[in-house]
Amino acid sequence: MDDDRVWSFEKSLWTGGADHYRELVDDECLMALPQPPYVFGGAQAIEAVADTPRWSDVEIEDGRIARPQEGLIVIAYTVKATRDQETYEAHCTSTYRRLAHEEWRVVQHQQTPRILAPAVEDAG
Repeated sequence: MDDDRVWSFEKSLWTGGADHYRELVDDECLMALPQPPYVFGGAQAIEAVADTPRWSDVEIEDGRIARPQEGLIVIAYTVKATRDQETYEAHCTSTYRRLAHEEWRVVQHQQTPRILAPAVEDAG
């Protein structure tokens, strides 16, 4: 999978419907998300995200792609997602494995919400 397709694939997981999500996430996927129970496995991971409202706009920045071996892709990025009046920002990782030619599934995903700390004024 080339780089453009990797980012298109990842973005579709944020914006696509529940059926699309279920199609692309592996039954053995593990996720760490910022909501209880925080660590999700298998079908629990799929349902946790598939049952949430999808994002209408997604911006991916600072993306990095690693290919540690044939059939394995690891990505890391910062996301800014919006829907209606809600905005969500996080640092994320995902890992994909290839099942067959051009058939990929997410086997790991993690989100760490971005901490937006106020600027510190110089006392000097």
